[in-house]
Amino acid sequence: MFGLIGHSTSFADARLLAKRLGYDEYAEGDLDMWCSAPPQLLERVRVTSPTGTTIEGAYIDSCFVPEMLSRFKTARRKVLNAMELAQKNDIQITALGGFTSIIFENFNLLKEQQIRSTTLDWQRFTTGNTHTAWVICRQVEQNAPRLGIDLAKARVAVVGATGDIGSAVCRWLKERTGIAELLLVARQAQPLIELQSELGCGRILSLEEALPQADVVVWVASLPQTLSIDTASLQRPCLMIDGGYPKNLDSKAAAEGVHVIKGGIVEFGSDIGWQMMAVADMAKPQRQMFACFAEAMLLEFEGIHSNFSWGRNNINLAKMDLIGAASLRHGFQALGLETELQPATNLAVA
Repeated sequence: MFGLIGHSTSFADARLLAKRLGYDEYAEGDLDMWCSAPPQLLERVRVTSPTGTTIEGAYIDSCFVPEMLSRFKTARRKVLNAMELAQKNDIQITALGGFTSIIFENFNLLKEQQIRSTTLDWQRFTTGNTHTAWVICRQVEQNAPRLGIDLAKARVAVVGATGDIGSAVCRWLKERTGIAELLLVARQAQPLIELQSELGCGRILSLEEALPQADVVVWVASLPQTLSIDTASLQRPCLMIDGGYPKNLDSKAAAEGVHVIKGGIVEFGSDIGWQMMAVADMAKPQRQMFACFAEAMLLEFEGIHSNFSWGRNNINLAKMDLIGAASLRHGFQALGLETELQPATNLAVA
């Protein structure tokens, strides 16, 4: 069985979801009440691959909302409790979705293996970052040529290059796509220098320096609400892959000739029959999902019950190849631009 640990995109959305599901106490409760709420196993599903293999899974809502990020102890407790609930339900492989994987990594929750009477088995959990990185790279490869962008002559900026997903994307772009130049953008200088040394290429720039030069921009860092983008300075055409969380690049980069795709989102070949994606602003919630969630499904389809994506900067091309081949085999497709591009359109549909 596969598991998905997620959360609502905001406190307001969480209360609306609780109301729809009949949890009136939660729907009417304040943030303090939600801070003490335990995780909930909300849904069980069956999914059948084009190969004929059928798997079962469960969605666990951690009852975390982004408004809790400043409350260290609360955020930590939410993630660990959700992981405990997944293990107690004997779920063999569970993906940490949304902020849960970020909290796990940034708060170093590996040292918190004992949760009450449960010793967490790390082999049962994955961040899903390998599949997310592969999907983002595929979105670049498939959609840039459709805009007339020749990757062999293109500059590609990776914003958040030193993160787990960002560094994997950089490795893939260098080795597999033959891009003209890689532009490396991140907050801290030393990790950028180390990444540049590892890659043997790439130019370190600030965000303000990189954006006007880039034909393709891969965002794998969350965008601050206060960030503004000078769209007049961007290349035309410009492809932007919004691989951060939450996905809000389309509103910040809306301009003619600038095309934004929701990065790290995949679409399954048939309706799944779940409700969980309805709160995630998916265009087709019965078929579309975060690639990190799909990784848990793929690992279950393939019978790989291990922490496939784990730690920081451990993603290699062989793992990306493996999960990418499984993704195609089991009927997943990365979101792309519309079949016929329209002027001044920013799209995120398959």
